[in-house]
Amino acid sequence: MKVFETTLRSQVSDVQQKLAAAQRAGLEYESHLHGARIQDLLDLGARHGIDTGTWVDPTLLDSVSLAS
Repeated sequence: MKVFETTLRSQVSDVQQKLAAAQRAGLEYESHLHGARIQDLLDLGARHGIDTGTWVDPTLLDSVSLAS
């Protein structure tokens, strides 16, 4: 499980960087996609019993509209 958690955390970190870059560039659609991907990864972790609550600053995801 440790390898899974490490890989998942790495993926979340990578997507956070992409989200931040998209937000800085004013790319709303890309920001939405990256925000949704982060949420998917956090949900995956939760389904496997991993506490991901401190991995992402909640204000980062609040700034992205994830409504469809």
